[in-house]
Amino acid sequence: MPVDAQIAQLLAQAAAADPRGIEELTVEEARIRGGSVAVASVPFEEVDGVRDVVAKGAVAIPARLYRPRAGTLPLLVFFHGGGWIVGSVALSDNFCRALANASACAVLSVEYRLAPEHRYPAAVDDAYAATRWAAEHAAELGIDAERLAVGGSSAGGNLAAVVCLMARERGGPKIALQLLHVPVIDHDFTRASYLRNGTGMGLTRAGMEWFWDHYAPDAAQRDEPYASPLRAKDLKGLPPALFVVAECDPLRDEGAAYAERLRQAGVPVTFREYPGMVHGFMSWSSVVPTGARAFSEVGADLRKALG
Repeated sequence: MPVDAQIAQLLAQAAAADPRGIEELTVEEARIRGGSVAVASVPFEEVDGVRDVVAKGAVAIPARLYRPRAGTLPLLVFFHGGGWIVGSVALSDNFCRALANASACAVLSVEYRLAPEHRYPAAVDDAYAATRWAAEHAAELGIDAERLAVGGSSAGGNLAAVVCLMARERGGPKIALQLLHVPVIDHDFTRASYLRNGTGMGLTRAGMEWFWDHYAPDAAQRDEPYASPLRAKDLKGLPPALFVVAECDPLRDEGAAYAERLRQAGVPVTFREYPGMVHGFMSWSSVVPTGARAFSEVGADLRKALG
């Protein structure tokens, strides 16, 4: 189906306010704008508790823990989107609050290092280190390490998928679920969804090329499974996967391809595709009803998977 009429109006308003593609901006300008387009975000929600923590890896990794209620909770370790270049714990605050309340899970939002100051694999290393740290500090965080999930949006979805590969290959931690929200899974810009949705849909092909050029300028590195999980030879033994994809997203087809490969490897997959939606639709839930519905549906899926 064509792009949702309300989404099209929001994109037109954003383009009128700032018609430049992200590839026309400096990194600093992109960070000030906050991403590919500037559109209203997720409404603020109160949660039972919020505190900042520091995970330990090769470097100190700031993170923010959201608790929707008291008691020992499942945990979703969450990696924000932004093409590995923009985004932050602060910018994803409302998103994580809403996700915590919808899922009844604690959410640990990770401030991984950004490119181009810290290129691939710095973000990967931080994501895995933060996940391992969370599992090792379950009692301190008030979470159940047996109900540990990872998840992320866009580039953060890439990091979540990669953490699952790393955990399988490095002997842990045990991950119960991977939430892959409009994920970057490959670097092939010739897929049909790039051709259909590569311009005029917020996230563009030119924008994705700009992100990849800053994150992994070495073309050979992009083929590594920790950069492009779809290129992993073996996907057996990975955690169950919950996909959230948007029909009018350039990344739609690589998400679908990864879901199919996981199924073929015997991994349980839940695949939610939202017709007429674009890449950032859940982040626009304050004005896009389908985005709000997606929070409810994903929250219910997480509650079911993590108890």
